[in-house]
Formats: sequence, structure tokens, C-alpha cells
Amino acid sequence: MSQSKSLRRGYRTSQESIHLAPLGDSAITIEFGDKIDPCINARVIAFAETVAAQGWVGIRDIVPTYRSVTIYFDAIQWTVSALANRLKRLPRPSSGSSVPGGTLHTIPVLYGGDWGPDLTELATFAGLTPTEAIRLHTSVRYRVYMLGFSPGFPYLGLVPKRLAMPRLSTPRTKVPAGSVGIADRQTGIYPSSTPGGWRLIGRTPIPLYRKTNSSPFLLKPGDLVQFQSIDRTQFDRLSDESAYASD
Repeated sequence: MSQSKSLRRGYRTSQESIHLAPLGDSAITIEFGDKIDPCINARVIAFAETVAAQGWVGIRDIVPTYRSVTIYFDAIQWTVSALANRLKRLPRPSSGSSVPGGTLHTIPVLYGGDWGPDLTELATFAGLTPTEAIRLHTSVRYRVYMLGFSPGFPYLGLVPKRLAMPRLSTPRTKVPAGSVGIADRQTGIYPSSTPGGWRLIGRTPIPLYRKTNSSPFLLKPGDLVQFQSIDRTQFDRLSDESAYASD
């Protein structure tokens, strides 16, 4: 098969079985697997960091996801085949049983009520009381697999199977910033107010987006999150402290 045909169709390399596929003429995706798995995700993040460390001119963005890395580039400075050849020569992390963890963040959450309007329904779905559902949600140390659909939105997993409730059939038109939600085996936090269909179980007063910081997003792929249940008094105090710090 010619190189041009293989690039159009995508091709799989023999080392650790990764798959490269072009996305038009200015992006290429490198796939490391086909499921949500911390070992696969660790390889994805490590490879994204390796590409970023090259400092190649014309690379516009490097976006790691659950199981792949998409690289956006200037089509004037790169062709898909030229970039693919360079990528194939980079060292790739091997699969293994150990998964490196990033920074651990403790995220306080006020669960239920107006802050988590879907908590009671989710607890009923799981056959639990709301208190038991909160205890189960906070019992897991979650991995930040990727940042998605709005800037800085962390996809965290995996949620205990008992709490894996599907998304709303009709998304809300506006979800408040800081809302903590569940969608199947994923949990996440809305960094800003956007539409969304996740089941809202609580809200954190900790801002995930900090416009005055050199690194604007609190969480990054590979980090770990431990949720902590707080009461209304603690929520209000932390909200005031966060507002003061951002002034």
C-alpha cells in the first residue's frame, strides 16, 4: 500500500499498536486503544507531553483525550505525512501495570438541594439514600482523563457502577458554574455556566478557571480528584474566599 493511501485510511504501527489517522489537512489523531482505561490514558498523556516537549514550529494545539491525542498543525508548515513520520520516530510510553498519578486535588462539594437538584433521583436510581449516594461518590479518588466539551471541563472516572445514571434526555439550557454532575461512569465539574445534560448532584465553590493565573485551569489530564462533602456554612465561606482571591 502506498504511503498516501495508508495515511488517508489511517495506519497502525507495530510498536505498542497505536493507530494514526488524519483529520483533514491540518490535524492528526494518534489512538492508543479503544476503551476507558487508566493505563491507556497514562500513555496518551505521556505521549502528548513528549510531542509538546519537541517545540516544533507550526504545532497549534495538542489535545489528549481518554484514549487518543489529536495534534492540530499549520498546514502551510506541515503535511499529514511529514508530521506522521516525525511522530512515528518519537519514543512512546510502553503499556504497564503502574499508572502515574498527577497532583491530588481535594474538591469540596455542597451536595443536594438547589446545588444538586438530581441527587435524590440519582440516589433512588442507585437504591440508596441521598446520604449513602454522597458517601459513595466521595469514596473514590477520580482520575482526570481529559478536558472537554467546554474549556477546562474535567472528565473524571470511573464512577462506582451503582451511581452510573444516564444523562438527562433533555439537557438543561443553563448549568451553574461549579456544578458537579454524573453521566454514566463519568463525573465532572462545570467550570463555567453552560448548557448541559449531566445529572447534577452538588456544587463546588472552588473555581476551576482562574483568569489571572498563568495556568488558568485548576485541573489537568492525569491529575487526581477527591470530592469532600461540605455544609452550607463552609460553602459560603469558601465562596467568599474564592471571590476575594479573584479580585
